[in-house]
Amino acid sequence: MKNLLCVATDAGGPLDGWDVHMAGSLAQAGQMLEARPFSVGLVGAHALASASDDAALAALLRRHWQVQWIALLSAAQAAQPQWRELVLDYCCDYHTLPVDALRLRHALGHAQGMAALRTAPPGAGRLGHTGESSLTGQSTAIDALRRQIGKVAVASAPVLIWGESGSGKELVAKAVHAQSARRDGPFVPINCGAIAATLIQSELFGYEKGAFTGAARARRGLIESAQGGSVFLDEIGDLPMDLQVNLLRFLQEKTIYRLGATQSVAVDARVIAASHVKLEEAVAKGSFREDLFYRLNVLTLDVPPLRQRRDDLEELAWHFFEQFASERAPGVRGFSTRALQAVRDYGWPGNVRELINRVRRAMVMAEGRLIVPRDLGLEAERGALPEAAALEEARIRAERDAIDASLQRAGRNVSLAARDLGVSRMTLYRLLAKHGIAAPSRAGARK
Repeated sequence: MKNLLCVATDAGGPLDGWDVHMAGSLAQAGQMLEARPFSVGLVGAHALASASDDAALAALLRRHWQVQWIALLSAAQAAQPQWRELVLDYCCDYHTLPVDALRLRHALGHAQGMAALRTAPPGAGRLGHTGESSLTGQSTAIDALRRQIGKVAVASAPVLIWGESGSGKELVAKAVHAQSARRDGPFVPINCGAIAATLIQSELFGYEKGAFTGAARARRGLIESAQGGSVFLDEIGDLPMDLQVNLLRFLQEKTIYRLGATQSVAVDARVIAASHVKLEEAVAKGSFREDLFYRLNVLTLDVPPLRQRRDDLEELAWHFFEQFASERAPGVRGFSTRALQAVRDYGWPGNVRELINRVRRAMVMAEGRLIVPRDLGLEAERGALPEAAALEEARIRAERDAIDASLQRAGRNVSLAARDLGVSRMTLYRLLAKHGIAAPSRAGARK
């Protein structure tokens, strides 16, 4: 049975095959749409009493853009520019009064067919149900990360997250906090690279009254404000060396000294740190303290770049389309097939942050009902490859993805991954070099 929502109107008689739900007002319709899914809606614009109702109707249709709406209009309304614009922007069809039952059934059937043909957003509604700490995607890489987060969250030791810029390290940190025993406490994010060097000590550790000119009263620092929860130190590799000593003391003793204080303050907060640079390399260069690195490097998480999550790309694109739906141009309904293919084909050097920016720009700039590759700025990147070149590119991409997936399944163990792929360890090392995939450490390879 197909669900049909009738808003401020009568369907004009029984409709075989339809489960009809009547909403007497726009407010009631909004409540019903929040409670259950409807693929088709019939709205009686002729029943609206005032201009404020007209504006509320436009807001309802804009908010629930996934529904295939059919408007019932009087002949006078159909001739008015504002109603023509509303139908063009938000409705798939319209029906002028009086109701022709047979023609209306045909319109409803067409709307249902369009709803069935449309590529359903795989992650639609997911954010609202699972919260901002959810990780969207079903790829092997993201599934492995979810399992690791579950293990790390139950412990109390520091967590060190590594990932390329824009890969979602803060989202992973929030997921760790949300699944931990500290979930009811505060989550305090701090970008160590975004605070001026002259302010970072007072921002992190706070200060006492009179500690410096302008310090008219004592103030808690960001670390102290995370009492009972988690403090997220993003881009910790940018922390100045002198403050690394203070952070090390906090990790060792769970106490801090406010600027200008003579007594320490006990702080119960879990440290989750993240960096887009390998801290081992920073230690070797002398820009990061070795003792602090070992204090932080207890539980580690690697966030996969978007190019290793190709199975998630379409779902992520729809996820962000849903998340920023209020920003889209009124007539935009989703992605064209070519746009989704362009998303899958692109390399995403800027990772998730780049995907978000391209989707948001396309939602505003698109001129048609569906986003096309040009709106995403991806048409030039795709280009028109000769058939042989396209096949070779597909073969290389499939080989690289198979290696990535095998390494993930094997926990980055080269011997197990080689056995899974049916090649020798030396062959796998050559393939890793060929595709520019970082080889696991020798210690990891022997596990």
